[in-house]
Amino acid sequence: MFEYFPGNYVWNLSVVGALNSGGQIDEIDRACRPLLEAAKAGSDAGTDEFLRVWTDLTDALVELARVEEKAGHDRTAGGMYARAANYLCTAERMLSAGHPDRVPTYRRVLELAQKGFDLRDHSITRVAIPFEDTTLPAYFSAAPATSEGPAPVIMLINGLDSTKEHMYCSGFWAELADRGISCLMLDQPGSGEALRLQGLIARRESETWASWVVDWLTARNDVDTARMGVVGWSLGGYYSPRVAAFEKRFALCVAWGANHNWGAVQRRRLDREGEHPVPHYWDHVKWVWGYDDLDEFIEFADSIHLDGVVDKITVPFLIVHGENDRQIPLEYAHRSYEQAVNAPSRDLRIFTRQEGGAEHIGIDHLPHVGAYIADWVTDTFAAMVPQPTG
Repeated sequence: MFEYFPGNYVWNLSVVGALNSGGQIDEIDRACRPLLEAAKAGSDAGTDEFLRVWTDLTDALVELARVEEKAGHDRTAGGMYARAANYLCTAERMLSAGHPDRVPTYRRVLELAQKGFDLRDHSITRVAIPFEDTTLPAYFSAAPATSEGPAPVIMLINGLDSTKEHMYCSGFWAELADRGISCLMLDQPGSGEALRLQGLIARRESETWASWVVDWLTARNDVDTARMGVVGWSLGGYYSPRVAAFEKRFALCVAWGANHNWGAVQRRRLDREGEHPVPHYWDHVKWVWGYDDLDEFIEFADSIHLDGVVDKITVPFLIVHGENDRQIPLEYAHRSYEQAVNAPSRDLRIFTRQEGGAEHIGIDHLPHVGAYIADWVTDTFAAMVPQPTG
C-alpha cells in the first residue's frame, strides 16, 4: 500500500482510500504535506489538524466548483463537489465519536454529495427506507437499463466506519450501472447517517433490517425481484453472509473482505495484534454498538461470527480478500469458503501484492477489486436468466 505517512497505518488507509475513490494526487499531496510531522505521533494524535487541512482542501475545491457552476459547467462543477465530498468524508471518518465537529462536518458531506448528484450523477437519488418506527437513509443508483424495464439490483452494505458517501465516491455503483445493474448504497444501523444523525446502533442480526430493505426493493417497479444481491465490505463481510443466510429473497452474496469472526478480531486488537481501521478505535466501536463499558462490549463481540451461519447460504457466494489484509486474517476467507457447503456455487478470490488489492477490502487498488466483483455479479445474474430454446 502507498504509505504517505511512514508507519501510520490508519492515516495511510485514509489517504489511499481517498485516492482510490476519485481523489487527485496533487490536491491530496498539497493537503497532507503539513501533516507529515503530526503523523509521527500516532493515529489518535493530530486528528484535529487532519480535519483542518482536509477541510481547507474541501473549501478551496468548493470555491472552484461554485465558479464552474455559475458558468453553467455543471459536469465539471459536479465532479468537484463529489471530490470535495470525498475529501471531507475522509476527514470526518478520523474524528472521535464525541468530537464536536463530527456531526456538523458530516452534515456538510451530505450537502456536497447532493450537489454531485444534482449537477453530474443524475441517476442517483436519496431515499428513505421504512424501518420499524423510523427510516434507513440510502442512495439509489438506477442503472440505465431501468429505462427498458426492471433491472437487477445490489444492496451495498457498509463496514464499521464507512458511510454511503464512501460508497458513492468509490464509484462501485457506476461499475454496476455500466453493466445494467442498479445499486442501493445503504447506511444500515450502526453506520453513516443512521448512526450519526438518527442514533441507530448496530445489530448483530443483520437480517432484521435487511428484510425491511428487501420489502422496499420489491415494491419498486424498476427492480428485477428475482435478481437481487447483497454485497458487504469490511464489517459488511460479516453482515452480508448473515443476510443471505436468513433473508432468502437475495439471489447472490458477496463478502468483500471475509469478516468471518469479528469478535475474535477484537480480542486480537486488545492484544495489539492487527491494525485498527480508525483513530480512537475503542470509543468508536462502543459508539457503533451502543456500549459504555469495554469489557461488556468485548464479551458481546464474541458472539459476532459466522460459524453456524455460512452453511445456511443457499445462493451463489463470492468471498474476496487481500493476502496482506492487516485487519482481518486471511484464514477467515478460507473458513467462510470451507463452511459454505450449501451454496450452489462458491468462489474465493485472493488478491495478491503483485497485482494489487492485497490490503483490507483491496483499498490499495480499489477499482481493480470493485471491477472484479462487478463482473462476478454480472455473470452470476446473467446465468439466472432462462435461455431461449429451439
